[in-house]
Amino acid sequence: MSTKHKSQRVAVLVDVQNLYHSAKNLYGARVNFANLLKEITGGRQLIRAIAYVVKSDEPGEINFFEALSRAGLEIRSKDLQIYPDGLKKADWDVGMAVDAIRLSNIVDVVVLVTGDGDFIPLVEYLKAKGCQIELAAFGKTANSRLKEIADDFADFDNRPDIFLIRSNSKIKRGIIPFKINR
Repeated sequence: MSTKHKSQRVAVLVDVQNLYHSAKNLYGARVNFANLLKEITGGRQLIRAIAYVVKSDEPGEINFFEALSRAGLEIRSKDLQIYPDGLKKADWDVGMAVDAIRLSNIVDVVVLVTGDGDFIPLVEYLKAKGCQIELAAFGKTANSRLKEIADDFADFDNRPDIFLIRSNSKIKRGIIPFKINR
């Protein structure tokens, strides 16, 4: 368990794809990014909050990115790559790692909001440098070793009412209620 105090300078790096898919697959819901940011900073000094997103020209994507921005997150985006064989690829692991290393020089705490085990070497490196590393993710889909080596782990599964936006149950089933104006 890590030490948390109000004077700590915190950077929050959010793997949006990882969270989006975990929330969708586990709960059929969306992540409440405003609550997420508030809860994981816990009143500490937020220096930077960055959301790493992939642009895929999906309907509603611009509104989603604007909502992230309104929640207080700086947006870093890259285009979805589609290869001739149909394979789609876009991940931010290296970009997040580079930003975490850079920011570790000016903050006390780096919070990685992801459950991706690819970040284990980054966590080990930053901890060896003396930086406090916190992890926040859905515990059911987060890599167990990553959770184990972080100084602290905030499990969104423990408080879904805070971290999720649930759709109307009729909408979830594909029945969208509407009125016909006559």
